[in-house]
Amino acid sequence: MLRTERDMPSSPSDLPSSDLNDSQYRSGRSNLLLFTFGILMLGMMSGIYETTFNNFLSDTFSITARERGMLEFPRELPGFAVVFMTGLLFFLPETKIAALATLSTGLGLFGLALWGHNWTGLLICTVVWSIGTHIMIVLRSTLSLGLAHQQQKGRRLGQINGVNTAATIIGAGLVWILMEHFRQDYALLFIIGGAIAVVGSIIFWQMRIAGGNLKRPKFVWRRKYWLFYAMALVFGARKQIFITFAPWVLVRLYDQPASVMAKLWIVASALGIFFHPFLGQLVDRWGEKTILTLDSLILGAVCVGYGASHLLESRSMTLWILYACFVVDNMLFGVNMARATYLTKIAARKEDVSPTLSLGTTLDHAVSMIIPFFGGMLWMSHGHSAVFMFAGGVAATMFILTRFIPSKRILDRIRIVNGN
Repeated sequence: MLRTERDMPSSPSDLPSSDLNDSQYRSGRSNLLLFTFGILMLGMMSGIYETTFNNFLSDTFSITARERGMLEFPRELPGFAVVFMTGLLFFLPETKIAALATLSTGLGLFGLALWGHNWTGLLICTVVWSIGTHIMIVLRSTLSLGLAHQQQKGRRLGQINGVNTAATIIGAGLVWILMEHFRQDYALLFIIGGAIAVVGSIIFWQMRIAGGNLKRPKFVWRRKYWLFYAMALVFGARKQIFITFAPWVLVRLYDQPASVMAKLWIVASALGIFFHPFLGQLVDRWGEKTILTLDSLILGAVCVGYGASHLLESRSMTLWILYACFVVDNMLFGVNMARATYLTKIAARKEDVSPTLSLGTTLDHAVSMIIPFFGGMLWMSHGHSAVFMFAGGVAATMFILTRFIPSKRILDRIRIVNGN
């Protein structure tokens, strides 16, 4: 028997519980599928950009380490302003903001293909790309957490990071094939990356999540989150040293082409497909304190590899150590999920998570804008080893901060009390 519009429930609460659960289940699956494909597009775009940008700068402008460090100020400025940008877009659901942010990355890459050989054009297009990327850094975590069950947030973050990592293999593979075997230039790669980002934007636009954090606060600062803020500041220093200067060691000191950088990304990404989901499970099983402690210790070893491997007599052995450090360092970036899950457990309200992650990104980038400038000066005056000695100090600071994180048992109790 057909049901008329009058017979239909007027609201979800009027539905029988079985119908409501089935509807919610289908909606959740649909959103998760769309989100996964959107992240896939974003990862492919990132794989193209990250494996070519340093080589593009070196081949096009032949800049020094000091100039490379200075370039990070405008490139990281949108990360500092991300909390304000997302605040201005508070009237939009987060899925729509994700769509606009992903479109921004695509427009930035199209611009690099057309005007990137001009220094002014490079700066403008890099900032446009950076705006979208830094907004997505926050939204990827918040949307991933929103699509996860309470007891499996670490696992969901690990799965999404795994998808993103797998996608970078495809992007890096395109760079490897097109540059090594077909001798294509950077412009074509940037155009392909831009087109992929546009597709990702369309996918995110199709998502429909009830509520969508339409009433989320624009800004949250609470004293109880001090450790998260401190870790965000230190992570900003750690991140930017390795994003800026680790590839620069290979590109400028050892003349490694974009195809080699792409291969290294492929290796790191291939390992990350298995490592990131496993890491998410370890966060759930061992707790944030243990995982972040191990991260700081391994990072210290990576610093030694970058800073001291040139002392070896064998160039090939030095390169293999640098390759290993590059791969391990890239895999360690996935540990950032532990900071996000730590916040979700201590958050006084669920609505605090998204704006606090945004604020963490802002604090992260307050450091990110400054560190490369002084790192470049340090490189030019004392050599690249001094930069990674400083990075070792950052790793030690990270280790000290992890000692203030409560044990897994205590964090689980806090999460239950807070209703998270």
